[in-house]
Amino acid sequence: MSSDSKPKSEVPPTVLHRPPAPGVLVGVDEAMIKLLVDEFYQRIRADSVLGPIFTREIADWQPHLEKMYSFWSSVVLMTKRYDGRPVPAHVKIEGLEHAHFDHWLGLFEKTARDVCPPAAADLFIDRANRIAQSLRLSLDFHRGVLPPLKAPIRAF
Repeated sequence: MSSDSKPKSEVPPTVLHRPPAPGVLVGVDEAMIKLLVDEFYQRIRADSVLGPIFTREIADWQPHLEKMYSFWSSVVLMTKRYDGRPVPAHVKIEGLEHAHFDHWLGLFEKTARDVCPPAAADLFIDRANRIAQSLRLSLDFHRGVLPPLKAPIRAF
């Protein structure tokens, strides 16, 4: 560089600020997640519809609960703690039907409303519904069932 040339002005780096995780905004913390998961799975084990399915699939509950703490922490607090694969885990369950997800969601909603403040319960329930919908679609896909068309296909 010659002595008479000026250095190029440097553009300051752009700093991206992520908004807080949705759970943080409604007061969710790890203790609330643990409370919700523990209470929910107590109810699952006592449930006449879901209890037998879970009992058949889960021999040791503590690792499953730990996985669920990480799962929900990742979903609502964006911690990235969960690194599992829920679709293969659910696809392998013999006899799992859409009605089981509906029952699971009803029990989950009741539990969330019982143990969480309203805004946190709403967040958990919203995410649970989205996750259940995704799992239903995945199960159908693996079974070769296509979802119904929302609109007719037209020729142009």
